[in-house]
Amino acid sequence: MGTTTPSSSSSSSSAKSAVAVQHFLSGLGSGVASAVLLQPLDLLKTRTQQSSRLSLLSSWKELTQSPHPIRALWRGTVPSSLRTGIGSAIYFSSLHSIREFIQRSNALNQQIHPHSASSSSLPKLSNSANVVAGAVARTWAGFVLMPLTVIKVRFESTLYSYPSMWAAVKDIHHQAGIRGFFSGFGATAIRDAPYAGLYVSIYEMLKRELGSFVSHDGMTPSMASSVNFASAISAGAICSAISNPIDVCKTRIQLQPDQYRNMIHAGYRMVTEEGLHSLWRGLVLRMSRKALSSALSWTIYEELIRRYAGSYGARRSLKSM
Repeated sequence: MGTTTPSSSSSSSSAKSAVAVQHFLSGLGSGVASAVLLQPLDLLKTRTQQSSRLSLLSSWKELTQSPHPIRALWRGTVPSSLRTGIGSAIYFSSLHSIREFIQRSNALNQQIHPHSASSSSLPKLSNSANVVAGAVARTWAGFVLMPLTVIKVRFESTLYSYPSMWAAVKDIHHQAGIRGFFSGFGATAIRDAPYAGLYVSIYEMLKRELGSFVSHDGMTPSMASSVNFASAISAGAICSAISNPIDVCKTRIQLQPDQYRNMIHAGYRMVTEEGLHSLWRGLVLRMSRKALSSALSWTIYEELIRRYAGSYGARRSLKSM
């Protein structure tokens, strides 16, 4: 009968900690990269959603005709990068932990799909397990990052003219206290939990389907990245279209909490005062940004994890020799 020695237990614990840190850092890097690259699209989305009077073209002209167009287009990059980078780090590390737990414990009585050429080194779960894991991880990350989300949206909007992030923090706290930093969390959770759950499920399903067309020998690193990118951008476009009405309501609540009390109130006012089409404001921008952001984040994240897994496996092989 085998026994676990203190040294082997310590080694296992160190390996788990190293993996957790790697998932956190990989998520952080992928989130910051996508946030910086796609900040102009996010800024334009916020401007078009804040009022029925602003169109995409008018917002674009206003930004590009300003004295410093580059600075104007990347306004809010710091809070956006902080929110997206830290949010991605928390999300990806939490998601991996949840998926590993589900896989080890078979908590949802899942049926693992037949093995095919895989473009990923991440845990393989059933569709229902992926929905649950994605929803829980995203809700947790959204709650932790909610204050930065509120600051970011206020900073990007033309309804406020904050000279700095600290000025935004002081104004929000002065107006609504700590509660002000969590304005719109209900709408965010209702939007993000189904979005993330559906996204992870569709993303993993597309990876399996696309991977089935590639032989095991043909799944090279470049092919794996292509499969992941195509799966991520498709899943992002589908899910962002479905959740756009909730995103518009969330934006209104965060920008004008005194006029829009909650998601139901915001949706009702927008439909009655501006028409049903108001719920689809910024759809093209959101689909574009979300699809590209998801594609960049997941592809970079998966590539970093794949490289880490390869180098870690190589180090373990050398140690065992």
